[in-house]
Amino acid sequence: MKSRYTVRFPARAKLKQVSFLAELKRRNVIRVGVAYAVVAWVIAQIAEFAFENFGAPDWVLKSVVVILILCLPIVLIFAWAYEMTPEGIKREKEVDRSQSITAQTGRKLDRTIIAVLAVALAWFAWDKFMSTHEPVAEPVAAAPVEPVVKQEPDNSVAVLPFVSMSSGPDDEYFADGLTEEILNSLAQLPELLVTARTSAFSFKGMDLPIQEIASMLGVEHVVEGSVRRSGERLRVTAQLIRAEDGFHLWSETYDSTSADMITVQENIAEKIATALDVVLDERKREAMRQAGLRDVEAFTLYQKGLEFYDKAHGEMDQLEGLRKANVYFEEVMDRVPEYSPVYSAHSDLYVHLLNDSVTGNRPEGVTDQMLEDAYASAIADHEAAAKFARAPRERYLAELDLAFVSGNWRGIKGRIEKALAEPGCSDGNWTPTVANVGGYAAEYFPLAEAVMECDPLRTLSWFNLARAKHWMGDDPAEALRLAREGSEIAPGTWLGMTLLQTLLANDMHDEAYAYVASDVSEDWVAEIFQAMVAAHRGDRDRLAPLIEQADKLPPNDFFSIQFNAWTGRRDKANEGAAIIDAHFFGPQSLWQITQWCQCGSPWDLEATPNFAAKIRDADIAWPPESPLTFPLKDW
Repeated sequence: MKSRYTVRFPARAKLKQVSFLAELKRRNVIRVGVAYAVVAWVIAQIAEFAFENFGAPDWVLKSVVVILILCLPIVLIFAWAYEMTPEGIKREKEVDRSQSITAQTGRKLDRTIIAVLAVALAWFAWDKFMSTHEPVAEPVAAAPVEPVVKQEPDNSVAVLPFVSMSSGPDDEYFADGLTEEILNSLAQLPELLVTARTSAFSFKGMDLPIQEIASMLGVEHVVEGSVRRSGERLRVTAQLIRAEDGFHLWSETYDSTSADMITVQENIAEKIATALDVVLDERKREAMRQAGLRDVEAFTLYQKGLEFYDKAHGEMDQLEGLRKANVYFEEVMDRVPEYSPVYSAHSDLYVHLLNDSVTGNRPEGVTDQMLEDAYASAIADHEAAAKFARAPRERYLAELDLAFVSGNWRGIKGRIEKALAEPGCSDGNWTPTVANVGGYAAEYFPLAEAVMECDPLRTLSWFNLARAKHWMGDDPAEALRLAREGSEIAPGTWLGMTLLQTLLANDMHDEAYAYVASDVSEDWVAEIFQAMVAAHRGDRDRLAPLIEQADKLPPNDFFSIQFNAWTGRRDKANEGAAIIDAHFFGPQSLWQITQWCQCGSPWDLEATPNFAAKIRDADIAWPPESPLTFPLKDW
């Protein structure tokens, strides 16, 4: 008896188990569960995509996922208790087994599962292989529009602009400088994910809840603070806030003087890092100390200089603005002599002075000795920029600038490729000019995009981005869009010339003429622009009176050579280019003329032996590809 029961009881349990599984299959509960899981996964993926693009907070997506999970047992219970019949849905116990259509329903569910799996597989393939997952562009308007980061770990932080509580002329610069110094220090720590300056500074002056700002930036923590100055006395308040609940993880007030600001900013950065559970050793502390200028007063001076510097690059006469900029840059160099970017910016005045003088526009009172001194100053600045570079990209860009300005073009292609291969937000003074004419516009364009995203309100950012896209020649409409957008955000004559050239690339001659008539105030600039449009159209009648005006310019004038090339006057173009080529800085100026002419080779290479020798040293293809053609030019 004992033996018989020990054999039969397991058999009976197994029979009940098999019977239950068979009933689950018969009622299509398993199929319904599989179908629901697949459909729920697709819904979650679509929700993630939609909420990310609409800028919804993370909790919205989490709520959707929780609801989908909670609904699964409800769906399974419903599938067990109810059955689909020709008369509609009925309780399973009310259905005659002989009339049940669960088999047909099961086949329909199989087809549904296959169809949804196909959609899921297609979505997965697109997400894996086709989507580039590029970061969301940082906003260029005053208000941010969507998160910069989808989801970040707990150690993500944004440093918001510190509020200036006093109204001195430099107090806002000072507060911004302190903010950036703290941000730069924290960015050196690999354990932290620090929001870029442009993203954080887009909230400057906006009265929004911390939770909302953190959600839009995709961070878990926010640093905010204030600065009050009274003479040399300072009061700085800083606090680290956990965005989820608004809890202050750390807060402190510092009473000090301007002379103590380096210690204060370092202390704030270290306290924030410690509050975020970052273990600081001496190596990390040293990396934090070396970031940025480490001098808030110097930052204030540097920002003032950059305002004049950027404004100058929107004007035809750039020397006056660059001279004003250099007054501030030289103060920065005195305070922080190992800050690489200030030397690159400081050098620009000397290069523009040389270029203007060589191309027929020498300022009154400038002597040959002054030009030689300017050349020596430019070289010294670029050497210092390379020597004090803080990262490989900064060094490679400075070395490329030095090679171009010095005229040492041998191996310059390798320098271009090395500089463009390094990621980051910095750009060289002459990188776009060298890259466009040298045939590297497509390789330079991603760098220009990164720089624009890091600093979207500067004239140079838009100028270089639109110009690179134009030189690529692959999408004239996109180049025009970038030039239009940049002209609205950071207008200037040189960006206006790029806008005009992109209009010509799209054969929009009437709009180009209208732009010159309505937006160009200086008569001589308007005449040059009109000549470019007429030459691109091959309109000899419109060119005739403009030729008379152009002939009054020196043959080596920057625009005279371009005008002669556009209109097919080969001998005159060669004459002017030969005069420039004879100057020790001539080849560098001829390279710049080539970029702006956009007509292939504006002269015969034989007319410029010094330039030709340097082109051979550089191993650059000649004539260069150009985004525009001029029908009157036959070489």
